[in-house]
Amino acid sequence: MVWPQAWLMRRSRDYIAESRRRVTSRMAVGQVPHADLHRAPGSPTSQRPSADRTREGLAFMPVDTVHVISTVQPSGRRVRARRGLALLCGVALLGAGTVVASPAYAYSNPSPVNLGAAGNYAILASSGIRTTGVTAVTGDMGISPAGASSITGFGLTQFGTFATSPQVVGMVYAADYTAPTPANLTTAVGNEVTAYNDAAGRTPADSLNYLAGAVTGPQTLGRGVYKWTTGVTVSGTVTLNGGVNDVFIFQVAGTLNFSGSAKIVLTGGARACNVIWQSASQVTLAGGAETKGVILGKTAIVAQSGATLTPGRALAQTAVTMIANTVTAPTC
Repeated sequence: MVWPQAWLMRRSRDYIAESRRRVTSRMAVGQVPHADLHRAPGSPTSQRPSADRTREGLAFMPVDTVHVISTVQPSGRRVRARRGLALLCGVALLGAGTVVASPAYAYSNPSPVNLGAAGNYAILASSGIRTTGVTAVTGDMGISPAGASSITGFGLTQFGTFATSPQVVGMVYAADYTAPTPANLTTAVGNEVTAYNDAAGRTPADSLNYLAGAVTGPQTLGRGVYKWTTGVTVSGTVTLNGGVNDVFIFQVAGTLNFSGSAKIVLTGGARACNVIWQSASQVTLAGGAETKGVILGKTAIVAQSGATLTPGRALAQTAVTMIANTVTAPTC
């Protein structure tokens, strides 16, 4: 069933006004409730907000799934708001007859994904690193178990344990370079696989199949674990809002595609090293895409002409292919 936009907006306003009236009434008689709501990015760490914050939360709940307000009175009796009306409070209305929920408030914070030695590289691959056109990489590159001959388009000059390239601000390492490079790369690739499995296995998911995998901006997402059982296409501006320690894990069971219009924006202090894009299939950055974060690809990572990953890392269990791209490793 699709509800008319005007009706939804009217019901939402009515419910918000009534909710605020009830909270104000309880405050007047000393019954100050708290709401079981996820805190907003950048707000204090307490999961039990003040009365003022509760009143704000009543109007702006995250509802990519239905969240029901639950208040506790001094007597200990739990009171639940009406589920249907709670849903109305958090939806964003985009165009006539279209209802899209946006989880603007954060879920509980996952622990960081430990990249280990893989975190020393802007680009790490197992079978190949290739570029055509002028690609600019800031950070080290590494390949293992394949050797240096599988790195093409960079004009490498070897110096024993490493090589340099006019397109890389950093060093390039290959499994057939002088020791200890082979052993270091074996460790890094192993840590990459461990990190991938860690990210893919995080449970429980805070959000399941958000927007059915068609994540079209403008969207603002808070920290948490987002899981899709299918492929995902990201387009438009997607803002990841959180503090410096907030972690965003995106688990994708299929392909992960950033369209040419995709633009990932970090706000509130959120850092690219805490944004994890885990994909069980190929990851594609279309020409013009502006991405951020750590890409952990089970197979290939393909960046088409002009796409950027800055700041970010491309860590692929097969190959990384680029066409005149910019990749800059995060400093955190």
